[in-house]
Amino acid sequence: MLHTPLCDLLGITYPIIQGGMAWVATGELAAAVSAAGGLGIIGAGSAPPEAVRQEIRKVRERTDRPFGVNIYYMSPYVEELVDLVCAERVPVVTSGAGNPGKHLPQLKDAGVKVIPVVASVALARRLERLGVDALVAEGMECGGHIGEIATMPLVPQIVDAVKIPVIAAGGIADGRGLVAALALGAAGVQMGTRFICATECTVHPNYKQAVLKAGDRDTVVTGMTGHYVRVLKNKLTRQFEELAARGATWEEMDRLGTGKLRAAVVEGDVEYGSLMAGQSAALVREIKPAVAIIEEVMAEAETVISSFARLVRG
Repeated sequence: MLHTPLCDLLGITYPIIQGGMAWVATGELAAAVSAAGGLGIIGAGSAPPEAVRQEIRKVRERTDRPFGVNIYYMSPYVEELVDLVCAERVPVVTSGAGNPGKHLPQLKDAGVKVIPVVASVALARRLERLGVDALVAEGMECGGHIGEIATMPLVPQIVDAVKIPVIAAGGIADGRGLVAALALGAAGVQMGTRFICATECTVHPNYKQAVLKAGDRDTVVTGMTGHYVRVLKNKLTRQFEELAARGATWEEMDRLGTGKLRAAVVEGDVEYGSLMAGQSAALVREIKPAVAIIEEVMAEAETVISSFARLVRG
């Protein structure tokens, strides 16, 4: 069985973390992933603290395994969410869209392991100096908010730059991706898009079907510099493209995007909703329980690793 330093750090069986996707990564999904031996993550997004508290309670009602909360640093509730995860003794916090440095003393004092998502070597080095426990190196193949560097070149550069465990993310949906990440020096992987099609994921069935139908060229990057988002193509993305073509401001882009993720996730609007998904969507072909997804990834990874022996000649 594959076992990496990430497993020891987080107390998990398999080196797989579920992405903390806003509106998508609920307590139901996080609990299922954690119970299956990975690390489930609740996506706090811009939700108020009491709503996040309810998701934490859902996880604890379903499993006693480690789990985490993703804190989105553009949320208006960041301070309250930090207080909440400390008070609730959440084992792990991942963070995105900002630097959690000022909250590290409080989080560490509460025994919380902190794993920021990064898209550059410079930020990775800075956060290691501040004392984070691990890093998620996320390439631009991922869904939702993206950086500028692809997973393949980003991960080994960050691995070379820091001494703490690195988790690869972006474009990974199967055992082959896990093995590739380990070959690049990562201690594990984060998968988001694959878990949209977990049975326990509570997104609208239309959203899941859109992911299942996606082909290799069916994602597109919308927005503008500093605020790029990868989603599945639909009528909304064409509206974004029209705005960009005429030089729209960030405020105009923001107005168009407001409420569109909820429209996709809750209402099932696949035409004008924001269907955040990574390029790995084309690798997702079936809806199945989280435990089956993780078992499939791990079995394929071990098969791939075993096959390498036949390629090495003495």
